[in-house]
Amino acid sequence: MNKREVEQSIFTDLSRDDDYGGYLQLDKLLSAQHPLSEPPHHDEMLFIVQHQVAELWMKLAIHEIRGAIRNIQQDLLAPAVKNLARVRHIQNQLNDQWTVLETLTPSEYAEFRHVFGKASGFQSAQYRILEFLLGNKNRSTLSVHQHQPEWRARLLTALESPSLYDEFLIYLARRGMAIPKGVIDRDFSEVRDEDPEVIATLGTIYHDRVRHWDRYEACETLVDIGNNFQFWRFRHMKTVERIIGYQRGSGGSSGVPFLKKALDTEFFPELLSVRTEIGDNGDA
Repeated sequence: MNKREVEQSIFTDLSRDDDYGGYLQLDKLLSAQHPLSEPPHHDEMLFIVQHQVAELWMKLAIHEIRGAIRNIQQDLLAPAVKNLARVRHIQNQLNDQWTVLETLTPSEYAEFRHVFGKASGFQSAQYRILEFLLGNKNRSTLSVHQHQPEWRARLLTALESPSLYDEFLIYLARRGMAIPKGVIDRDFSEVRDEDPEVIATLGTIYHDRVRHWDRYEACETLVDIGNNFQFWRFRHMKTVERIIGYQRGSGGSSGVPFLKKALDTEFFPELLSVRTEIGDNGDA
């Protein structure tokens, strides 16, 4: 085996404040895994790291979606699509993570599941913020965070602010496209019904995509993100089904049946409905 010598130019006069570990705060990050099983169950580390890494990816997804919203508010659609392209890759990472957790067998999980009590992914404030930013608003979910006033305040802001899709529709209206006033001037904490005028305007974009290319690209990017979120939900449900079957969830939910219901919720239903109109000449 060839031996690689350390290059003389490599910095070795480092302090703990300016090296790699210091910049990334690895001492803090890598000391945040505290298995509760006694003695520590080998597979509990997998469970902890899996969820901590998912929270880090969600933090970055939130950062990018908020960046996209700011860009849309400034009529910078192309940079917003760039933000959202990154979100799609983040979602791929989150989806691929399930393959690691699926190596946990039912018998292995049962040996340490009891140690984290009522803790559940349903209580993830970042996951809820993601849902709110993408338009799935539900005020009742704030009750889970009553014991976390700072997170509840952040959730309330996301609940009451326009979602990513709302901002896109506001942008279209600002650029002269036909978006009803009631769609863009409303209580954004509520989920509204589909609007046929919005669907017609989206149809205009799709029927003349060359003229509206930037808007067309943004529409397709939103659909990608919505689909990826559904893939994540599906993988979550199947992973839970594989590991605990139809037991109740640790957070009190019905478990798999509860997760299946989420698959019926679409973030951007008008962007799906418009597809029915494209090329439909009424023939059977």
